[in-house]
Amino acid sequence: MVALGNLPIESRIIATGNNLDEIRRDGHLYNEGNVLLNITGSKQVLAEIVNEMPFLVWIHSITAGVDHILCPEIVDNNDILLTNAKGVFSSSLAEYVMTACSYFAKDIPRLLHQQKECVWEKFCVRELRGATMGIVGYGNIGKACAKLAKVYGMKILALRRNPEESRSDPDVDQVYGIDDLNTVLSRSDYLVVAMPLTSETHHMLNESNLQYCKLGQVLINIGRGPLIDEAALIAALSDRLQGAALDVFAVEPLPSDSPLWGLPNVLISPHNADLTETSRYSSVLQFTENCRTVINGDALSCVVDKKAGY
Repeated sequence: MVALGNLPIESRIIATGNNLDEIRRDGHLYNEGNVLLNITGSKQVLAEIVNEMPFLVWIHSITAGVDHILCPEIVDNNDILLTNAKGVFSSSLAEYVMTACSYFAKDIPRLLHQQKECVWEKFCVRELRGATMGIVGYGNIGKACAKLAKVYGMKILALRRNPEESRSDPDVDQVYGIDDLNTVLSRSDYLVVAMPLTSETHHMLNESNLQYCKLGQVLINIGRGPLIDEAALIAALSDRLQGAALDVFAVEPLPSDSPLWGLPNVLISPHNADLTETSRYSSVLQFTENCRTVINGDALSCVVDKKAGY
């Protein structure tokens, strides 16, 4: 990978591979390796690697979400630090969110249909200016969404675990704690779901609280699929919600028999809202810069709270 060319000269790559067998070909991994760059490894793969690297002190994930790699071997080992790609994908995801807002506000499906049928028929569109965006999960990604939405003239409601941290944020009109989820749901014209996936946030949007969604709301999920009960979402799309833009799903790839495929008020993207030509390069480059930080004796950035899951 090109970005690894930016590694400090003091560092040394001792093993690479697309699977365990390839990595195991080099015995130096177990005797000397103390840093692991994870690109595609699953919980099972990482658990095996961690058990075979006695000197491992740091794992870096090239993704921002780490729910897919948090195995007990990592979480319960206090000697291993975990970092992630915090901030790398925020800009692209924020652009996707504003695209989704405009998709429904300007009724892009109707425009495309009329163009296909050669129909010249004027209709009113909605402005984003003055609309309210609720952001469930006001971390780095949520902040990037708020910054763009504010330029459009939208009002921002931010929901996060520690609301005091965003009281002075110039892009936020009002900040709420987790217990105020239903309030945010009821006041948002556009609801952006950007929470990390943990045991506590699994199905945080479900049948019991989706009924609080403002009538005509557009729901946009850029966090993780299991944050939302898909059956409850499908039901809500038939009455309360104007539509939904979904980049993530409970099962990926989205099964061909999923009802979501056939709903006219759903915009589906194949979990690629943060996939750009430079995203992986930028993420690995962030890792190399962190390597330099460690060699210089400074603290790692983007450290994950393994117990909390983000």
